[in-house]
Amino acid sequence: MKLIRIVCFITAMLATAALQAQGLVLVQQETRQGKTTTNQIQLTKTHMRAESRASGESMAFVFDEAAQTARVINLEKKTYMEMNRGMMQQMQQQMAQVQEQMKNLPPDQRAMIEQAMRGRGGFPGAPAGIGAPPAKPQYKQSGSDRVGQWSCTKYDGYQGTEKVMEICAVDPKDFGVTPADFEIAKHLAEFLAGFVPQAANQIVFAGTAADQGFNGIPVRSTTFVNGKPDAVSEIKELRREAIPASVFEVPAGFKREGPPGGR
Repeated sequence: MKLIRIVCFITAMLATAALQAQGLVLVQQETRQGKTTTNQIQLTKTHMRAESRASGESMAFVFDEAAQTARVINLEKKTYMEMNRGMMQQMQQQMAQVQEQMKNLPPDQRAMIEQAMRGRGGFPGAPAGIGAPPAKPQYKQSGSDRVGQWSCTKYDGYQGTEKVMEICAVDPKDFGVTPADFEIAKHLAEFLAGFVPQAANQIVFAGTAADQGFNGIPVRSTTFVNGKPDAVSEIKELRREAIPASVFEVPAGFKREGPPGGR
């Protein structure tokens, strides 16, 4: 009898471990400039991978939270680039040098450089007004809608008076998930803030108004440029699935390349 209880206990522990090991898989459809592509995003508590053909090539972006490393993998060319904390520190040092040099420039030249920096999404460590990216959108609830099988709440995102985003969000419990399942996306945003602040502001998955300015999982996201829709992304499927660790590794034989503009 005691042996049976031990076996039942071990079985229960293994079942719990298997459940915790499962990740989430999202299938998104993005439409931009009349072209539609399908993207897949895989998440675990410590890793995230997004695969897409939006650029015309099969690309994968992989984030390893423990190593504080992100990799951009070109699946067709069999190459990859890597970003890590060491690189971010170098960029911050370069930015400090740029700021020091800018102090001696005439106001018109300084303004031109600041505008160029903003056009690139900002630089790490830049104070407000010097290459800093636009602030996160401020969201206002604007009604309700339906996306696929889900009823969702609409939010309009503004930067100042300009509408830059439209979100339709669903309560996480309607998917059978919690905001904690998407915690890795929050950590990715924090990591990217040191490299591409503008991109970090655009990562939205699930959370509260305090986290992202609206509640829930965005099943449809529409970005606006100059007041007009630019790209629409919709979730087509969300499921739990055991994700092998190899998914988050660089395939054997792929060649590492330096970052753009690097030596």
